[in-house]
Amino acid sequence: MAVVVGYVPTPEGHAALHAARQEAKDRHQKLVVINSHKGGVSFDGDEAIRTEEELEAVRAELAAAGCEFEVMTLVRGNDPTDDLIEVAEEVGATLIVIGLRRRSPIGKLVLGSNAQRILLEADCPVLSVKAPRAR
Repeated sequence: MAVVVGYVPTPEGHAALHAARQEAKDRHQKLVVINSHKGGVSFDGDEAIRTEEELEAVRAELAAAGCEFEVMTLVRGNDPTDDLIEVAEEVGATLIVIGLRRRSPIGKLVLGSNAQRILLEADCPVLSVKAPRAR
């Protein structure tokens, strides 16, 4: 059993990682960090290097916190939502944590399509978090 978090190096991704780390600690479970890319032209060598550097910082942060964790970078041609749900099923996730962007008043009428799919398709509870407001 594990807590699974979808991570991208954004304020929302950092908020999700922080919340997931706390949930994993409270539940005495492993934390599985998923960083998924579709691949192709948009994920070139430079992008892969930047991603690995960012994930190395995540690994260091989780190790320093004494967290049991696994970090997975997936470039399988899948939509990141599919990867997140698939891995959650594979590891028997008890919780998926995702970050949500703040939206304009009109944007609030529609939840982001990735978040909506995860909420509707995941077999376990989903915790959505927002990054703190910039001050």
